[in-house]
Formats: sequence, structure tokens, C-alpha cells
Amino acid sequence: MIFDPMYFVFMIPGLLLMLWAQGRVRGSYAKYSKIRNAVNLTGAQVARRILDANGLYNVPVEPTRGELSDHYDPGKRALFLSEGVYGTPSIAAMGIAAHEVGHALQHAQAYAPLQMRTAIVPAVNIGSSLGVFVLIAGVVLQFTQLAWFGVALFALSTIFALITLPVEFDASRRAKAALTNLGLTDGGLQRGDETSGVASVLNAAAWTYVAGFAASVLTLLYYVSLVTGMNRND
Repeated sequence: MIFDPMYFVFMIPGLLLMLWAQGRVRGSYAKYSKIRNAVNLTGAQVARRILDANGLYNVPVEPTRGELSDHYDPGKRALFLSEGVYGTPSIAAMGIAAHEVGHALQHAQAYAPLQMRTAIVPAVNIGSSLGVFVLIAGVVLQFTQLAWFGVALFALSTIFALITLPVEFDASRRAKAALTNLGLTDGGLQRGDETSGVASVLNAAAWTYVAGFAASVLTLLYYVSLVTGMNRND
């Protein structure tokens, strides 16, 4: 499998898309993290405003280490913002913080795709850890059923990546709406650069999820072609 030229045929497009998406995120974040937002609120303050406006007073906003490590933890019911977002009054910080609050709103409102994604996390963790090894064992032993089982385990990761798309897109939609409704941005009527900056950061981040899904699909297709090839050789 390691030296199979077809592996690179399937993987290179996904890798290039991932690199492009990550570069776009870094570029957008670098640009708008240097521009102060008009309301002069840090990411933590923006998050607190939106949470409180939606009655989520019990969801804490806490700092976490790393760059772009921002996330909402449904298990802890807490929002974690990276250092560059938590204490920085930038356009990028505003957009990222609002996006993560979007996930808290989804959780509070029992948004179905988020519930589905959370429910399959244990199975996905097992599948992503064992799937490739089970597949390799099936190929080496020429045990087709075992190889297909490995493919099925890996497919859980692809399903997870697919469900992630509506979850992330909806969180960004909620973020943009909340910022506008609370008067933190004005929908582009006067401060077009600020509103477009938030959109640029969130849209760039969305491409990373699209790229991740595409890469997962391509990997899955390669594994399917590999096992299908075993069947033809039988």
C-alpha cells in the first residue's frame, strides 16, 4: 500500500486543497487580527454579550492555549477561546468568538446535526484508530471481509466530516446574525470593511471543513478501490 502509485493519485488533490484552505485561514486571520473592531470588544467580551443575550448565562468563556484552538465543549458546556481571540479586540477575534458561541446556541437548541455529530464521536474515534490497521491486515492476509470491515470503520470518519459541514456553516450563520442583531456589526451598511472582515475569516474557516471532507472522501475511495482490486484478483 505504501508504494502504490494510485495512493498519490487519490491523495494529492485532497492534500493540495487542504494546504490552500489552511493558507487562506492563516492569511485572513493574520490580516483581520491586526484590525481593531469598532465596538472595541475582545473576543471574550463579544462571546459573553451573545451568550447573555440568548440566556446562556451559565456557559463560561475561558482562555485556552494555542493559536486558532478555539472551540465549544458540549460536555463541559463551556466556551474556550485561544489567547489571540480571548483578549484581543480585533475583527478576527469578534468573528471567531461569535462562531464558537454559535455552537453553544446549537447545543442549547438541540440542533440535530450537532447532536448526531456528538453521538458518533466514540465510534469515530475507534474507527479512525483501528480502521486502517484492520484494512491493512485484511489486504495482507487476503481476507476480503476483514478488509471491507476496515473500510467501514474508516468510513465513520467520512460520515463525521460530512455531518460537520452543516454544523459549521450553521454556526457561522448564527454568528453573523448575532453580531448584526446586537449592533456589534451593522450588516455592512456603514462599516463594510468590518462586516466583510468577519465574513472573510468565517468563510475561510469553512473551506477547511470542506477540504477535510474532500480529503476523507478521496481516502475512502482509494481504500474502496484497493479492496475492490482484491476481489478482482480472487
